[in-house]
Amino acid sequence: MTGEQWVQLWLERALDDMDTAQLLFNNYRPRKLEVSCYQCQQAAEKALKAYLIFKNHSFKFTHDLLELCVVCATFDTGFHDLEEDCSDISHYATDARYPNKNEIDEAETKIALRKAERIVNFCANLIKSPNEK
Repeated sequence: MTGEQWVQLWLERALDDMDTAQLLFNNYRPRKLEVSCYQCQQAAEKALKAYLIFKNHSFKFTHDLLELCVVCATFDTGFHDLEEDCSDISHYATDARYPNKNEIDEAETKIALRKAERIVNFCANLIKSPNEK
């Protein structure tokens, strides 16, 4: 498998996770808010990792979106604009997967969806940009 194919697989998974998050939020009653937020975190994580693979940069095993975003910013300073989004949704990697006392509501989920979509779209646009290839 080529490096470009590997990048595309990671990006496709990110886009699939984003679609799943939207689908769960928009079409299930009762809404699956925790799962939708988890999928948002997963989409963002895979998109950031796809970008790092695109840049031929290895990354350590982590679910910390802010940590990944900071590394991505060494290649493109536009990632600094995503640091708050990354920080805000990073905790869903664990908080949304397990029962906890902090319930996630619809407003919080809508925010997570917007933030994840911003991250995924930013990464996808850089990867697809002819200037980057």
